[in-house]
Amino acid sequence: MFRLQSTPLDPGAAYRDFAKAVADAGAIVTFTGVVRPDANGAPVRKLTLEAYSPLTEREAEAATAMAESRWPLLAAMAIHRVGDMAPGDPIVFVATASRHRRAAFEAADFLMDYLKTEAVFWKKEWTDAGAHWIEPRPDDHADRRRWG
Repeated sequence: MFRLQSTPLDPGAAYRDFAKAVADAGAIVTFTGVVRPDANGAPVRKLTLEAYSPLTEREAEAATAMAESRWPLLAAMAIHRVGDMAPGDPIVFVATASRHRRAAFEAADFLMDYLKTEAVFWKKEWTDAGAHWIEPRPDDHADRRRWG
């Protein structure tokens, strides 16, 4: 399952809902990404994130299905914010559940690598020096290549 939302993201509530759905899991792994407080030493005023909803959702759902086919998962989900966010705001939440920890860890890592490099998002950071678009870093692409 994948969801885009423009309202504030509550990772605690997302976890509780996910955990209820996978009560027979032996492992639940979650990741919460937050808006960084600075960019290259300059304080971040806000982050604007845009997505092309039909395409972004379709591709992220396909990545979730890939994770579920690659690892013995009971469930996988990702929630991603769009719109304006302040430093410290949660921007993404990923959860995976399996009977054993390794599958849950690897699937969560795979989903984040995918969302960071392949999902159709446009990110703009706003600082006192102005605004600039954020692109995935070379390390992000290297991480994604691990999965083939």
